[in-house]
Amino acid sequence: MNSHEKIILFDGSGFDNWKGRGGKAVTWDNDGEAMTVVRGDIISEQEYADAFIHVEFKIPDMPRARGQSKGNSGVYVHGCYEIQVLDTYEREKPGDSDCGAIYNMYAPLMNACKPAEQWQSYDIIIRAPVFDAGGGIAEYARLTLLHNGLPIHNNIVLGRTTPGGVSGEITRQGPLLLQDHGDRVSFRNIWMIRL
Repeated sequence: MNSHEKIILFDGSGFDNWKGRGGKAVTWDNDGEAMTVVRGDIISEQEYADAFIHVEFKIPDMPRARGQSKGNSGVYVHGCYEIQVLDTYEREKPGDSDCGAIYNMYAPLMNACKPAEQWQSYDIIIRAPVFDAGGGIAEYARLTLLHNGLPIHNNIVLGRTTPGGVSGEITRQGPLLLQDHGDRVSFRNIWMIRL
């Protein structure tokens, strides 16, 4: 297998590349193009270290909702670093819990959000952490993120994990996790290339 081959994680054809927590079956809806949160986080069968990852998502229109209740989900890189998904369209100065944030760690450099019900994209470049001979961390993971084609994180250092992931441990490699936060967020066209 070519090490730079595009690996399709979801193209609408089914959940063969996904499992629920604890190995449970995926219970999300699938309309043949997109999958939509129903109940439970889902985790990719594929794990990766350094990678380029593409994810498209659509946030439901929830005009009466506010804050973290407005179209909330998350994309967890390595299963432990959450990139927030949230309807924060037109928020003037996004914070570290808004769309595109590394949750409670880094605010995005700019607000690149589209309105609810429009498809959006994350293009993620992750450089895995490096461990020394004794198992300690020699270099933390680094992440660059484009949101709808705009750079909102540039080679940031991921010095800790974020809550709610597969585990609270920094690992050499891990899966992609898509979060159920109780809102009907949809995802499509998910793929990665190992680097």
